[in-house]
Amino acid sequence: MADCVPPYEAATLTLPGGRTVEIPVLRDAAGATFLDVRRLFPETGVCTFDPGFNSTASCESTITFIDGKNGRLLYRGYPIEDLAEHGDMVDCAHLLLRGALPTRAQRGAFIVEATHHRLVHENLIRFFHGFNHDAHPMAIMVGVVGALSAFYNDGMDIRDETHRDKAAIRVFGKITTIAAMAYKTAHGQPIVYPRDDLNFAENFLYMMFALPTCPYALDPVAARCLEVILMLHADHEQNASTSTVRIAGSSQANPFACIAAGAASLWGSAHGGANEAVLHMLEEIGSVENIPACVARAKDKTDSFRLMGFGHRLYKTTDPRAKVMRDMCHKLLSHLKIKDPLLSLAMELERVALSDEYFIKRKLYPNVDFYSGICFRALGIPVNMFTVVFAVGRSIGWITQWSEMAAESVERISRPRWVSLRTLRQRHPS
Repeated sequence: MADCVPPYEAATLTLPGGRTVEIPVLRDAAGATFLDVRRLFPETGVCTFDPGFNSTASCESTITFIDGKNGRLLYRGYPIEDLAEHGDMVDCAHLLLRGALPTRAQRGAFIVEATHHRLVHENLIRFFHGFNHDAHPMAIMVGVVGALSAFYNDGMDIRDETHRDKAAIRVFGKITTIAAMAYKTAHGQPIVYPRDDLNFAENFLYMMFALPTCPYALDPVAARCLEVILMLHADHEQNASTSTVRIAGSSQANPFACIAAGAASLWGSAHGGANEAVLHMLEEIGSVENIPACVARAKDKTDSFRLMGFGHRLYKTTDPRAKVMRDMCHKLLSHLKIKDPLLSLAMELERVALSDEYFIKRKLYPNVDFYSGICFRALGIPVNMFTVVFAVGRSIGWITQWSEMAAESVERISRPRWVSLRTLRQRHPS
């Protein structure tokens, strides 16, 4: 899509009073239709009203495409299932950031560049020492990621492609280090520095769980599971946190401050807390014997109980990420042979839901949050770290979206309007 230049297809809007206005019609690469209302307010003084922006496209993008009707998610045109099966986080990051899967030479150079940026400034580590021992890891994450802007604001020109790319590589390199340090700080353990000989997910697990008192044995199946989770969460079109990053970036704010804003948005229970809600739901159900009664309650519209981790507002058939995550989840549990009543409960709930006509008819299949929550528990990741891990994966999407926005030829600071509900003018009582 682009700015409309006559002749163009148009829709006709009739305003109060009978005035008609032509609204240009745009179509994207998938054939979706959009009404271009950019000139509506300047030319007529009339605004559209769309709380939550669910019927509004705020930008043009080539990054991610969701086909909810057919259950597809594409990164730069590549199905997420193919990337998860054949690629890793380096492939995923290179694809999102630079627009193409890397050649062997590009992959090697990208790994060297990203690994070089894994360390954080020693003075930044002092920030971690200022948090209370019981601080939420996500609070630490938001604060420290924002603090990166104090260390890496070296004459950055966001209009310069090389500057944007360097900022993106810094985010990709440092985000696991910061997340792992947040975990260590929240659990009162000594910080563990990154290792250049480990890949993205292996290094993340090592920094979270290694202790200076004993060797840490990496489990390749566990590392691969975590890597797939991070890839599946790397980007997802214009969700709340991604839109937050773009809105913050539209003011030409420092990119690390924009990523921190995105992390703060993700922290909300309505966004990044969905997999936490799955674990809380399982704890509420309590045992396998209680599943039939809880499923019956979930079907009862007068009951406040809800099964968390089922269905998705965008995917009308199935969430393609859930297919991948289900296979990985079963593989992980089989490999680890963990005896955990909550995990057994989750597997039985999955079986019941997948065979229940009520859920089948309404296409309420277990989603990516259901399976990722189970995997996190199996990996030993505590509930208060779930959203932090989500942020690690999504950060590469955030910085890609920021970079795309910063590269736009026309600068537009985000400035929505509102419908005023107050009296416009009142007299002071004095």
